[in-house]
Amino acid sequence: MADAGFVLVLGGANVDICAGTDHAQIPGDSTPGRVRFSPGGVARNVAHNLARLGHTTRLLSAVGDDAQGRSLLAATQQAGVDVSGCWVLADAATASYVSVHDSSGNMVLAVNDMQVLERITPDVLAPHAQPLRQAAAVVVECNLPEAALGWVFAQCGAVPVFVDAVSAFKCRRLLPWLAQVHTLKANRLEAQALSGMPVGSNAQVESAAQWLHRQGVQRVVLSLGEEGLYFSEPSAGGWQSALPVTVLNTTGAGDALMAGLVHSHRSGQPLAKAVRFASGCAAMTLAVVSTNHPELSVASVETLLQRHPQH
Repeated sequence: MADAGFVLVLGGANVDICAGTDHAQIPGDSTPGRVRFSPGGVARNVAHNLARLGHTTRLLSAVGDDAQGRSLLAATQQAGVDVSGCWVLADAATASYVSVHDSSGNMVLAVNDMQVLERITPDVLAPHAQPLRQAAAVVVECNLPEAALGWVFAQCGAVPVFVDAVSAFKCRRLLPWLAQVHTLKANRLEAQALSGMPVGSNAQVESAAQWLHRQGVQRVVLSLGEEGLYFSEPSAGGWQSALPVTVLNTTGAGDALMAGLVHSHRSGQPLAKAVRFASGCAAMTLAVVSTNHPELSVASVETLLQRHPQH
């Protein structure tokens, strides 16, 4: 198991409102379907999953002093995450993420309201400088404001920083700090936005990863949807095929993947094994309607991987 210490996760906590339908969607018209509410947010989901995987985990996020915010913190604490450092703001609304999914579970459209995260500034983060430097690993995501991201990288020293690119729009906030990124998780659009290179073919995927390494990123994990993952370090790279799964909801799978990467790094696993374990975390999460798999654990992931041996 991992060495002693804790993982510090910084970023968004929000209510996920997920709408799904088995019918064709007609623009401008109402479509019958299902609407589900669940705890979400990239950082919150990663923290939740890390706690399920057995890690002491602390979350730094901001929520409104409202029913949604209180419910979010309670659910996250119940999962085993220390939320005592989160800010509860009386004059702000808790963030929300609304997504619409088709009959295959794929996201068609999403809208996020993350305005509360703009309140996470270097001034409010300052009291957390010492815990950040003491963490065994730090996870950040690009929903954080640029100034907050900069503060984290200025403080982290030798602590490995794992980064979720989040979106093609927001990931460019990371450009000044790529040299301090231990592990970057991104998709095609995000890798293209960062590198300025097309990321269509396999050769272009590898070229974009090498560009990121030249900027100083130690490990790159590119999520390619149904095609699986490309992963690399400066000297070598490889491909991990997607595990077979009946997809019920794609929201949260990338956050489970990130938690798996952090877990495997802290357990001393080489990158190829880390990516396979992380793929198992993602596959489990894809197979449930909730944003986090309620039975995620090291044992359950390993059982899944045993059923699908590596070829």
